[in-house]
Amino acid sequence: MVARSEIGVGVLARAVAILDVVESSPMGASDLARELDLSLSTTYRLATDMVKHGLLRKDQEGRFYLGQRFVTTALSDLAIPALRELSEKTGESAQLWVRRGESRLCAASVDSQHELRVALPVGTLVPLPQGSSGHVLSGDWEADPEAVKSGWWVSVSERTPGSASISAPVRRHGEIVAAVCVSGPEGRMGKNLGASMGRAVVAAARQIEKSVPGD
Repeated sequence: MVARSEIGVGVLARAVAILDVVESSPMGASDLARELDLSLSTTYRLATDMVKHGLLRKDQEGRFYLGQRFVTTALSDLAIPALRELSEKTGESAQLWVRRGESRLCAASVDSQHELRVALPVGTLVPLPQGSSGHVLSGDWEADPEAVKSGWWVSVSERTPGSASISAPVRRHGEIVAAVCVSGPEGRMGKNLGASMGRAVVAAARQIEKSVPGD
C-alpha cells in the first residue's frame, strides 16, 4: 500500500498516484482506495473524472486502466512507418490526427513530394469537425451508416477551398483514438477518393492499430 503521507493531499498528486497503480495493475475503485489509503468516494470521483479526460479508461468489470490519452501520445512515433508507406502509395500527404477537446491535433505527418501539396505541420490544432479526420474524431462517424460501412470519410473543399482529404479511424478497445488522413489538391486527388484511396487509408489505420502494444 502507498502511504497517504507519500501521496500528498492535492488532486494532482492523487491523480498521479492512481496512474502509478493502474499502470502496473489495473483494478477497480475499491481496490484502488485500499491500495492508496483513500476514501472510496474520493477515489471513485477522481478516477471517474480522469476517465472523462482520457487519462483512465474503465472496462465492463469496473477496472481502471491507463487511458487513451497516453496511447495517442505514443502513436506519434508508431504511426510514421504506416504514414510513410501511405504517402508513397497515394503520392499525397499523410497525417495522423488525434482529438484534443473540441479540436483535432496533428500528431504525425509525412508530406507529399509534389511541389503543390496540402499539408499541415505537427502540432497544428484545427476546430472540430472540419475536414475528413475531424468528422471521424468528432462522433459524426458513428452517426453515418455509409461511413461506417465503407470504412472512410471523404471531405472536399470543406476546410480549405481546392483541397480534398480522406480519413479512416484508428481504434483501441473499440474506441476511436485517432484518424489517418490523406490530403491533397482536389484536382489531383480525383473525383472518387473512396475508390482510389479508401483501401489504402483503412489499411494504414489497421497497421497503426497493430503497432500499439496491448495492455
